[in-house]
Amino acid sequence: MIETGVIHGRFQVLHKDHLKYLMAGKSRCHHLVVGITNPDPSLTGEEGAAPHRSDTFANPLTYFERYVMVQAALKGEGVPPEELCIVPFPISFPDLFKHYVPMDATFFLTIYDDWGREKLKRFRSLGLTVEVLWERPLAEKGICGKQVRMGIVEGGPWEELVPESTHRLIGRWGISDRLKRLLKQENRQGCQAD
Repeated sequence: MIETGVIHGRFQVLHKDHLKYLMAGKSRCHHLVVGITNPDPSLTGEEGAAPHRSDTFANPLTYFERYVMVQAALKGEGVPPEELCIVPFPISFPDLFKHYVPMDATFFLTIYDDWGREKLKRFRSLGLTVEVLWERPLAEKGICGKQVRMGIVEGGPWEELVPESTHRLIGRWGISDRLKRLLKQENRQGCQAD
């Protein structure tokens, strides 16, 4: 078993497929470092391979909210707190990685599209040890964050897509109202740009 693994994601909103991904990484290492990407607007860059990832509606939760969400979900899966840490991970700024994560760890990722391939290339260019947990066609990705966010906004079925802890936190924090407000702003801005 690997001593330390680094795994990353935006987790906007943390869903059950995120949890499978996190647990796949944890099953391969003793200590898991979870890097939360796009931790704040100053550490969120435009990515040509995935331009939507920097949109406001795609990033409704704060770093702290995602920290709490990831921590609660992994606790619910029985991950001991001493085998886990959660840190910011500015995926768009590879020169900053060394300030947040152990560079001698094994970096886990999954690949579904050009964005996954870009991250693999980026990690390898830094000389990082990388383990691809799985590579699948985009059609086999499963749940996506936008699907959960739109379900929350539209009142559609979303509760079964997320861990119970995420469901409780979404309600406690009033995320539904925030998402509706952000989507309305984004739609208004889109009309102004036409």
